Amino acid sequence: MKKIVVHVREDGHQQIEGALEGLHYTISLVQDVYEIIVYTPDENLDDLIEKIQGVLDLRYNENMIEVSTPEFVISSLLKRAEKKVEKKEEKTPVEKLLDTVKDYGTLDLEKLSLTSIAGLVALSGLLLDNQTIIIGAMLLSPIMGPIYGFAVYAALGRIENALRCLGVLAALLLGVFFLSAIATFLINIAIPLTLTEEITTRLVVNPIYTIMAVLLGFAAVVAFNRGTSEVIAGVAIAAAIIPPTVVTGLVLVLQPMSLITTTLLVAGQVVGLIAGALVAVTVLKVKPRDTRDQNIAKRYVTWSVALIVLLIALLLWISWLMWS
Repeated sequence: MKKIVVHVREDGHQQIEGALEGLHYTISLVQDVYEIIVYTPDENLDDLIEKIQGVLDLRYNENMIEVSTPEFVISSLLKRAEKKVEKKEEKTPVEKLLDTVKDYGTLDLEKLSLTSIAGLVALSGLLLDNQTIIIGAMLLSPIMGPIYGFAVYAALGRIENALRCLGVLAALLLGVFFLSAIATFLINIAIPLTLTEEITTRLVVNPIYTIMAVLLGFAAVVAFNRGTSEVIAGVAIAAAIIPPTVVTGLVLVLQPMSLITTTLLVAGQVVGLIAGALVAVTVLKVKPRDTRDQNIAKRYVTWSVALIVLLIALLLWISWLMWS
């Protein structure tokens, strides 16, 4: 159940009441501004917000929409309303999605530190040939955020924000790469290092890895959009991308001839994850409310998908040649 509070100027409250026709709501006048309160089942929230926003002139400072989730509501009327509501897929409002991803396009010390620490822990797991340590390190990495942010912003036609998310993703991965290379170089001076099984398995390019990345990107975004914690949903994404990036930095020091192979593996994983994320937001019908914005967003998504499909095809072809 959601609580919607609409603040509207005196000259616009009739339009809001018209949009709420057939629903039970309360209305009060406070200093020339009407406050209209209505409760609605979660499944109807997005449609109702769209109706209200369509008649509310948000150019005025007094006009606003506030949505919250009450701890509980005791009402026979609302209980009957919940029983009558059509069973349909709950859709996350665009405004909530934007609020969720607003920080993913900004690179800060916390993101960089957590990803770097995850990379170092993964490096120790790779050198110790311990898969448990490698997977455990993925709980620290906030690598899913920029990928999810890119997909949402691209679906909403906000290309500048989408590119910022890609920039953050690139910065995080480059940080892991250089830190892994430096750490490997320093450790190798004190203790001669060898390639363990966990490392050598990531020196082989296989087209299946890219396909797996697409599925992981899709599943993680759907899970995150449905309310799963970013830490939980992001483990699979981090596991697919952080260890190969660490191995790329490691082989730069220990076995430079394998650098091209590991770089291709990382590129395939990144492109696959982004492709899966874009497919997910398309399936979830993430789009702007305004028709004009929808057309712009559709064009950006089409270009993005076309470019990513081309990259995936190229990477799969190269991977197949190297694998064969």
